[in-house]
Amino acid sequence: MSKIFTQSGAPVSRHAFGTMQFGGKADEEQSAAMFHAARIVGINHFDTAHLYTGGSSEEMLGQLAARDRDALIIATKVGYADGTPPEKLRADFDISRRRLGMEMVDILYLHRHDRQTPLEDQLAVLVALKEAGALRYIGLSNFAAWQVMKAERILREMGHGVDIIQPMYNLVKRQAEVELLPMCASEGIACAPYSPLGGGLLTGKYLGGGAGRLTEDERYGARYAPGYMHEAAQGLCDIAEGMDIHPATLAVAWVARHWAGPMPILSARSAEQLAPSLDAIGYDMDDALYLMLAELVPSPPPANDRLEDR
Repeated sequence: MSKIFTQSGAPVSRHAFGTMQFGGKADEEQSAAMFHAARIVGINHFDTAHLYTGGSSEEMLGQLAARDRDALIIATKVGYADGTPPEKLRADFDISRRRLGMEMVDILYLHRHDRQTPLEDQLAVLVALKEAGALRYIGLSNFAAWQVMKAERILREMGHGVDIIQPMYNLVKRQAEVELLPMCASEGIACAPYSPLGGGLLTGKYLGGGAGRLTEDERYGARYAPGYMHEAAQGLCDIAEGMDIHPATLAVAWVARHWAGPMPILSARSAEQLAPSLDAIGYDMDDALYLMLAELVPSPPPANDRLEDR
């Protein structure tokens, strides 16, 4: 059970909504429509970051969230670039709070593991901010399991701990299954993975020559370049077609179905595009279908690399 709660005491929803597109591919009207669609189906967890769309994402989310603030979990992130010293973390978070119009955010993540700045120095900033009432939960995004546990040791010495992590996880990106998800279940750390649709690959749109992140962003193109990923996307779409269901619904439901209970972060450019992902919230995936989809992609090797123990 997650230990993340809204200020009003409600548990965090089993799915989150990511606002990376707010103020970018999604204009003000589209962003508001997606926010309200997410709220209608019970989502109370909304995610943004200091660097998203030059600050527009935080500004738009803050305006939309103001009315129901105590009923929501609002998360943002700082520290994406290597070599981000403590004073820069504080300054960026102050800017983020001004954009959001909030003195306090519920979750503040370190956006990436910084290879140049001591982790102790960055975590000391988050602890000071938490003790000052500027954040409620400490999060880590894009951290390896060993980095999370290093952070946990440091934070425990300061009287705190890692509350939530945000890794990448979807049907064709399954590294989180090896250590991150079992770690979360073992240590009581919440997990809100991003990209359940694989940058749109698992919606099937690229199979027909469609455009999107994989064609517009070199990083996403490289991330999802391997042929087996596209073969798996085709397999997912074939199964979905046979069931008369949207492949995005199955992709999101598959992530949420993992035994460790991850809370996938949904996102889109419009309410219409978001709808199939929201349909996954009420979809009850059985064991047989879960395993059928999992078999479309090779399972990652176990952490000890003893394949005979899988």
